[in-house]
Amino acid sequence: MLNDVTFGQYYPAKSFVHNMDARAKIVFVIAYIVAIFLADNFYAMAAVVLFLALAVLFSRVPFGRVLRSVKMILFVIVFTAVLNLFFSSVGEDAHVIWEWGILSLSWESIVNMIFLALRLFLLVMGTAVLTLTTTPVELTDGIESLLTPLKWVRFPVHELALIMSIALRFIPTLVDETNRIISAQKARGADFETGGLIRRAKAMIPVLIPLLVSAFRRAEELGDAMDARCYSGSKGRTKYKKLVFTWRDLVGLFVLAALITGVALLNHYLGGKFDILAYFF
Repeated sequence: MLNDVTFGQYYPAKSFVHNMDARAKIVFVIAYIVAIFLADNFYAMAAVVLFLALAVLFSRVPFGRVLRSVKMILFVIVFTAVLNLFFSSVGEDAHVIWEWGILSLSWESIVNMIFLALRLFLLVMGTAVLTLTTTPVELTDGIESLLTPLKWVRFPVHELALIMSIALRFIPTLVDETNRIISAQKARGADFETGGLIRRAKAMIPVLIPLLVSAFRRAEELGDAMDARCYSGSKGRTKYKKLVFTWRDLVGLFVLAALITGVALLNHYLGGKFDILAYFF
C-alpha cells in the first residue's frame, strides 16, 4: 500500500551525483528551488525541467523511482491547483471565461494553475533526487557542516542535524511497519478499500494505534542504545568520513550558476508567464 514512498530512501549506485559532496548537493537543491520560483515564463520553466532531467540522468536513478515520489502528494498538488484555478486574483483585465458568485475562471488563472502545479511537481522531484543519492549520515554531516556558524551563538547544530537524520532514517522503517500492520489487519478481516471517506478513516484507526505504539517503542530503544554508548552530543566527537569538495562539485556549481543566469535572462528577454495569452487575445 505504501511501497511507493521514496522520500528518505537511499538508492545505492555509482554515479556522478552520488559521488558529489553532501554539502554541495544541499546547496544545489536550495538554489534549484530558488530557480523554480524565479522562473516566470514557460521557457524558463523548460530550462528548470531540463536541469532536473540531467540531474536524474547523471544520478543513474530510474526515472520511475523518482517519479513515484510525487504519487504520495499528488492529491495535495491537484487540490491546491484547483483552488488556485477558481480563487486566484488575476486583476481587472483578466480574460474571464466563467463566473459565478465568488468563483471565477479565466485564462490567467489557468496559466497560474499550470505554473503552481509545475512548481510543486519539480520541487518534490528535486528533493527526491537529493534523498535518493545521499545517505542519511551524509545528509547529517552536510547539514551540520553548513550550519557550523550557528555554533557561535550556542545553537545545537549537531543535535538538530541528528534529529533530521533520524527522521529520514525512520521513514522507510515506519512504512514497512505500516505495511505489516495493514497485512495483519487484513488477515483478521479488516477492509481498507471499500466504503466512503469516513468509513475508510475509521478503518485506519486499528493501524494508527499500533503504529504509534511501535514508533514510541523504537524511539525509547534508540534512546537507550545511545545512552549505553555514552552519547553526549557533539562534544569530543570525531568523524569517520570527511566531507571533501571535489571537481564534481565545481562542475555542478558552474551548471547551477548557468541555470539561474539562464532563467533570469529568459525572464528578462521573453516576458512573463501571461505573455503567451497575447497570441490569442
